Amino acid sequence: MNQIKIHEASEVSRTNMSEPVIDNPGTRTPLLELRGVNKTFGAVQVLHGVDLTVYPGEVVALVGDNGAGKTTLVKSITGIYTADSGEFFFNGAPSHIKSPKDASDLGIEVVYQDLALCDNLDVVGNMFLGREKLRNGLLDEVAMERLARETLAGLNVRTVKTVRQQVSGLSGGQRQTVAIAKAVLWNSKLVILDEPTAALGVAQTSQVLRLVRELADQGLGVVLISHNMNDVLEVADRVACLYLGRMAAIVDAKTSSREQIVELITSGRSAGIGLAHAEHVQI
Repeated sequence: MNQIKIHEASEVSRTNMSEPVIDNPGTRTPLLELRGVNKTFGAVQVLHGVDLTVYPGEVVALVGDNGAGKTTLVKSITGIYTADSGEFFFNGAPSHIKSPKDASDLGIEVVYQDLALCDNLDVVGNMFLGREKLRNGLLDEVAMERLARETLAGLNVRTVKTVRQQVSGLSGGQRQTVAIAKAVLWNSKLVILDEPTAALGVAQTSQVLRLVRELADQGLGVVLISHNMNDVLEVADRVACLYLGRMAAIVDAKTSSREQIVELITSGRSAGIGLAHAEHVQI
């Protein structure tokens, strides 16, 4: 995999580039590494040789226009789809993710945009839904409540006042917080968040973004899918830009401009960075 560290767009001026320019945050072992992932549905190839790395303690924003392949890539990582070809590594070891259980066993959790919460259950019931703790054949409510409180406290969550409140009475930001806490409750190492701030107000968005940053600060790898460039540039360490199923570039969020990222999303290239002859790329 060709990896070139990017500080400024002017550093790279290769006009005949055939591989995406990818930012490399160091020599550490990636938590998740994809090499040359391809996925086809019938006659349509959706992913074309996609490379991606996610390191512990960082937020990687996955961005791209509608139809760029973000959902397909995430579903391939989480075992909903099986990639046609390519290599998957987790913590440096080759991995074969054939089902969501395989992904969960590795420590990969995903929070989808619909959150998958049950309004008629309280916070504890939702966090342990499908993974309830039992004692003598009965629900161990005391242990589950304690673990729910500890998980929220460990994430520095102060907006959820009681873990016995029904989810139907929570705000959008609080619901998102519960969904994220549910994902990290099971010793997860990588959390994928699908548009976590969609339809949230300013205050609730700020609350969720603080939580996203807290996940990374605690050593988890985070993949943030978002169309909101303000959110991306606020919390992401690196930005992975998909263009028509190809990884155009993975750039440093701190040294890349909004305009550069938008160009990579919409045309596959920006100031010498990205795909060669992107205007001829077809999905």
